Amino acid sequence: MIQQKHKNFIMGILFTFGIAMLSLALSKLPILTHVGSLSIAILIAILYRHFKGYPDQYKVGITFSSKRLLKIAIVFYGLKLNIDEILGHSGPLLIMDAGIIIFSIVMTYALSRLFKAETSITTLLGVGTGICGAAAIAAIAPVIKSKDKDIAISVGIIALVGTVFSLFYTLIYSIVHMSSIHFGIWSGTSLHEIAQVVLAGNYAGIDSLKIALLAKLGRVFLLIPVIIIFILCVKYKNKDSEQSHRIDFPYFLIGFIVMALINTYIPLPSILIKVLEIITNIFLLMAMVALGLNVSFKDLKSRALKPLFIIIIVSICLSIISYFVTQNLF
Repeated sequence: MIQQKHKNFIMGILFTFGIAMLSLALSKLPILTHVGSLSIAILIAILYRHFKGYPDQYKVGITFSSKRLLKIAIVFYGLKLNIDEILGHSGPLLIMDAGIIIFSIVMTYALSRLFKAETSITTLLGVGTGICGAAAIAAIAPVIKSKDKDIAISVGIIALVGTVFSLFYTLIYSIVHMSSIHFGIWSGTSLHEIAQVVLAGNYAGIDSLKIALLAKLGRVFLLIPVIIIFILCVKYKNKDSEQSHRIDFPYFLIGFIVMALINTYIPLPSILIKVLEIITNIFLLMAMVALGLNVSFKDLKSRALKPLFIIIIVSICLSIISYFVTQNLF
């Protein structure tokens, strides 16, 4: 019996790993290269569930991928940060990043109330849009106790909208008179995922890409105080109930900070950084597969349409505001 459980555990992990590798391979194809491996992983998982059903026998391994591997990926995500560089060379950018995050979360919440959308999904989308997409969504989800299906839907929406916007950004740059530095700041402060910032920023050259990444990583750095604020808000909201004593502190946040400090103050071999980056990406893909298996087409129809509409509105407003602020302040 114990051996069978271990076998199912391993098979569950291998199941998510196999689909993650398939998604990574498909994302290299010409037509799918801009779609992104995260979106492909979630879509394959949803399609698998629709046609084959949820693989219950492997549930323990799949759950491990969606919970543990996701948190490990977030911890390693901290290696993208150089705290000295962000705090020492991007003061005005960091202030702008903070404004972008506040605007994104507040506007998403306001529209969610207006259109009576799913609060859990729109909260995740507000944080994901303002900070760093899937990683921010995964980091904030345990604090607000989001369901796995809500996390998967939110990541899918962010990946889809962010990819479309990054392609539009490159089109706009080729039409509008704009310096490469301004384009980099605009991309870094308003696009959703780091990969999308790289796609857009790189289009205008190396200088654009550098400033775009600096602006984007400032938003990633601000994930730390945002999570702490959310913990305090949830605790205050539930202060008169038993739930106030059951808020799980996201201890992986400590690992995230430690990794950022290591990357800042301890020189690591570039090959090690590259290997950890690959592992992080694979773990994140495996987690997305596991989360996607919890989503049905019925869920997409009933829960995703309003949040998708809201995040498109927020993203458009964010892009316009960021564009004019960039042009006038930098």
